[in-house]
Amino acid sequence: MKLSAPPIRPEFDQPLPPFVAIAAERPRPWSERLASQGWLRKILILLVLGALWEAAARWQDNDLLLPSFIATLRALVEGLASGELLERARLSLIVLAQGYAAGVVLAFVLTTLAVSTQLGRDLLSTLTAMFNPLPAIALLPLALLWFGLGPGSLVFVLIHSVLWPLALNTFAGFQGVPEALRMAGRNYGLTGLRYVFGILVPAALPAILSGLKIGWAFAWRTLIAAELVFGASSGRGGLGWYIFQNRNELYTDKVFAGLLLVILIGLVVENLIFATIERVTVRRWGMAR
Repeated sequence: MKLSAPPIRPEFDQPLPPFVAIAAERPRPWSERLASQGWLRKILILLVLGALWEAAARWQDNDLLLPSFIATLRALVEGLASGELLERARLSLIVLAQGYAAGVVLAFVLTTLAVSTQLGRDLLSTLTAMFNPLPAIALLPLALLWFGLGPGSLVFVLIHSVLWPLALNTFAGFQGVPEALRMAGRNYGLTGLRYVFGILVPAALPAILSGLKIGWAFAWRTLIAAELVFGASSGRGGLGWYIFQNRNELYTDKVFAGLLLVILIGLVVENLIFATIERVTVRRWGMAR
């Protein structure tokens, strides 16, 4: 039996007209665009907190106990305009930078030893278990005995406040690096510092940045507390000493102005410096949401 060939159907193209009844992309309402701006949301939060502060101060009606938010802003502007607050902040930040940098370097040395040798891991775990629970400000009397009345005492307690949390976070990040990346580094013949910088540090950067931020917060508050207790060195004091002096003279608005400047510096470091580092590294690399 002979099978007949199937019929051949004609082919044709039917072009469709462009769909223009509704815009393919329409702009979002201005309210949604404003709500998507993180900086604007944070400013609104700060304004709400300032309004609550002002309301609480007016209800308290005692400038000696709680000056108003407007009076504190006035004292802050006057201190900045006279240059006194800027000079105090400069002195504090210089000491902070020295202690923070030294703590970062020592933490990196300890974690490099920990990922390289078993003795380094034992040393890191033992030292962190001993000294991490110890408050940095508790070492200030010993620092004064060892280093005297000078910036060396402040740098010592700052190193203590930065070293241990940063070392723990960095080592935890190194431990979390996938084995595939480790094997890739070994296949390329990377060893020592080349292996650490080429494989471990980029892969563990989110944990390292978290440790850097924690270390910064610990160092900043330790410095202010140490200056409140320790005072000025060589006749020059930072923001903590400025707060302490004005507290003794009952200038409460200046005390709050100093505290407000401490908060503002913390906000700038957190939302400008660290946020920029995260944006150009871990967020750009797809390692963080």
